[in-house]
Amino acid sequence: MVQSLAGLLGLVFLAWVFSENRKKISLKNILSGLVLQFAVALLMLKVPFFSDLIMYLNHAVNALQQATQAGTSFVFGYLGGGPLPFTENSPGASWSLAFRALPLILVVSALSALLFYWKIIPVVVRFFSLVLQKTMNIGGALGLGVASNIFVGMVEAPIIIAPYVKNMSRSELMTLMISGMATIAGTVLVLYASILNTVLPDAIGHILTASIISAPAAILISRIMVPEKGSIENAGNIEIKSPASSSMDAVVKGTADGINMLINIVGMLLVLVALVALTNQILGFLPAMGGEPLTLQRILGIIMWPVVWLMGIPASEAYTASSLMGTKTILNEFLAYLQLAGLPEGTLSPRSTIIMTYAMCGFANLGSLGILIGGLVSIAPERKDEIVELGTKSVIGGTLATCMTGAVVGLLY
Repeated sequence: MVQSLAGLLGLVFLAWVFSENRKKISLKNILSGLVLQFAVALLMLKVPFFSDLIMYLNHAVNALQQATQAGTSFVFGYLGGGPLPFTENSPGASWSLAFRALPLILVVSALSALLFYWKIIPVVVRFFSLVLQKTMNIGGALGLGVASNIFVGMVEAPIIIAPYVKNMSRSELMTLMISGMATIAGTVLVLYASILNTVLPDAIGHILTASIISAPAAILISRIMVPEKGSIENAGNIEIKSPASSSMDAVVKGTADGINMLINIVGMLLVLVALVALTNQILGFLPAMGGEPLTLQRILGIIMWPVVWLMGIPASEAYTASSLMGTKTILNEFLAYLQLAGLPEGTLSPRSTIIMTYAMCGFANLGSLGILIGGLVSIAPERKDEIVELGTKSVIGGTLATCMTGAVVGLLY
């Protein structure tokens, strides 16, 4: 606990190191952000009503998985989970990531679009927006953008407040970018939960909680890195509209969006895994260290070791955890979660597994940076130079925010 508390302060200090104007940093903003983080974490993890509510989400995950398998087995046969025409040599040998896990993205994308059209998601988003405005003293437009990032992607959230982005202050723009990096989209939330269910009970509850806790952390970190100097942009009464004209149209559009995302994820996974393997082959020509060949994972593990230790990971497990964090930051969180789920039993303690689940729950990686910059530039082309300039800082800020969330959870376990 002491380690996580010291680490929490250490992560705030790291944000201070990257600050553009240290004299303008508000201690009140830091304290309010920390208090809100702890309050949300306590409610979600320690209050029986909320923790029980989160546990019920696991039933929703199982239902979605079963429904998705009904579709994949119909389309892909035994590759998608249908009856096997042969006997497995070992349990799970027939399981395929492409045909069993990734199609879940299509179902969730269509369902999300439908809930958006039915105005269920907008009501939830407005609630979180109001909470952030009142507790963190941010403008209505930014509050809506940050709240939206908890449930939708880093590009979709700014689109909701597109008319206000061009007039945002530099600090607000940084907050919008970091909040996108520090959270994940609901489209992949269920997918990540299905991957982690084998090593972390009630995984979907933890991942959703992580995204919610990271929202105030993103505001806190961004206001340290780029303190507010001007007036805030207010959204007034922004109407959140669905692009769909009917329920069926919402399903069609959601499925189409899911197809694009699925293709991008498959392509990026294939290329990134191949590039890592190629890099490791090149590094293999260098002298071995500690009797083992030098790999990208080992290098990243060394760099991220102090960061994961600050979150509360024991020194004996820090190297494994730091390798996961390095994979998440350089490549993406999907690969990192796959590695976490595939670790031999006992490699990480249950507490360390929970901390890493929270710390890796964000889009802060180099691949996402290109997506974020491209999306924001299309929304506010007159802010292109500033958006590009803040890009790298948003990855750093998003990583610090999720690490703070991991440290907060470490204090509670």
